[in-house]
Amino acid sequence: MNDRYQTPLAERYASKEMQYIFSPDKKFRTWRRLWIALAETEKELGLDITDEQIAELKAAKDDINYDVAKAREALVRHDVMSHVYAYGQQCPKAKGIIHLGATSCYVGDNTDIILMREGLRLIHRKLVNVIDELAKFARKYKDMPTLAFTHFQPAQPTTVGKRASLWLNELVMDLEDVEYVIRSLKLLGSKGTTGTQASFLELFDGDHEKCREADRRIARKMGFESCYPVSGQTYSRKVDSRVLNVLAGIAQSAHKFSNDIRLLQHLKEIEEPFEKNQIGSSAMAYKRNPMRSERIASLARYVIADTINPAITAATQWFERTLDDSANKRMSIPEAFLAVDGILDLYMNVVDGLVVYPKVIHQHLMNELPFMATENIMMDAVKAGGDRQELHERIREHSMAAGRVVKAEGKPNDLLERIAADPAFGMTMEQLKGIMKPENFVGRAPEQVEEFLDQVVAPILEENKDVLGMKAQINV
Repeated sequence: MNDRYQTPLAERYASKEMQYIFSPDKKFRTWRRLWIALAETEKELGLDITDEQIAELKAAKDDINYDVAKAREALVRHDVMSHVYAYGQQCPKAKGIIHLGATSCYVGDNTDIILMREGLRLIHRKLVNVIDELAKFARKYKDMPTLAFTHFQPAQPTTVGKRASLWLNELVMDLEDVEYVIRSLKLLGSKGTTGTQASFLELFDGDHEKCREADRRIARKMGFESCYPVSGQTYSRKVDSRVLNVLAGIAQSAHKFSNDIRLLQHLKEIEEPFEKNQIGSSAMAYKRNPMRSERIASLARYVIADTINPAITAATQWFERTLDDSANKRMSIPEAFLAVDGILDLYMNVVDGLVVYPKVIHQHLMNELPFMATENIMMDAVKAGGDRQELHERIREHSMAAGRVVKAEGKPNDLLERIAADPAFGMTMEQLKGIMKPENFVGRAPEQVEEFLDQVVAPILEENKDVLGMKAQINV
């Protein structure tokens, strides 16, 4: 197998569970389940189909004769009819009623919907578990002050947990979107070659209610509440676009998280997990590169770019059906699922092993805090009788001078020393240091984290407690 291309999504990134959902075996077993559901429904609605025929179909549903189907497809160049033929070879009594009245999209499109829903359910479970791990991290560090950044320039302090709540909030939004799309998915049903159900109307001798009931029954047998009320031969390709937009939303959130972790690792404040025997660089043995976060970013970029495929496909379909969607769908849909599956495993793994360095965080904060505390210092000096306008100008001058010392001379920030030496402020160094308590500058960050976790995240985790406890396995 080393002499041909193999997709890295399967070899390196996606879980076996997600790979199976989009595997040929899962697809063709689902085709057979759909053929059984169709035959059962047609029998129930009065067609001349026997229990013996249906029993024969059920007996062979998981014993797929791939060699026969493959040989037939080489001859007829049609995958659905090749599998109808192969199924018929195993079920001679039912051979004549397999796929009765249906078109290829009956198995193809209905299966695509079924597999996408299963894929979304797996994504949902993993997303909930990432939320759970991140919630634990946010709660643990909700009170730890850290330097915040706007434009990647030092800004008013926040807490480590509050920053994590920003990552968490985006995942909660993604979870809401996933749940909405799962609820919205419907089967195509049995719509026929142009969506008019003409073949089924003929089978049921012009009985429109039986045509409607056929859709309802097939949907229930396949675990859906309903079918799309109208369609061409296919379900609207906007469904695929909607699904991939949700996956891209997860990719966006994960990419943002990975960017922040990579920047924090550069600052030596927080690191992703690094294993004992892991090699960070082939040349520089000391390096601890954020390779997992970089992989998240890489896969996320792929998913975000992949959303253009179903968007263009949906926009360019002709009338009731063209086949220019088929080859594209075979790649763009499964690979988006496999990539997001890998992203969430990496996300879970990184969060579960994040290493926080409180002393570095504190040092970086204290290097900048004097600048941020000048408003408090000025107010205290005004309360003691100082002139606000004069003090504002003096603080501006002292801040500029201290900034030059830090940037041009590489020395520590001496702003507090300058203010203590200025009689206009009338404040001692001890008084100034008393103001320099980081927790005094984080606003409501700890309370916001608690409120968010208790009011928003906790109900989500309680509702999904049966799926908690997943651990991510990454291959490389």
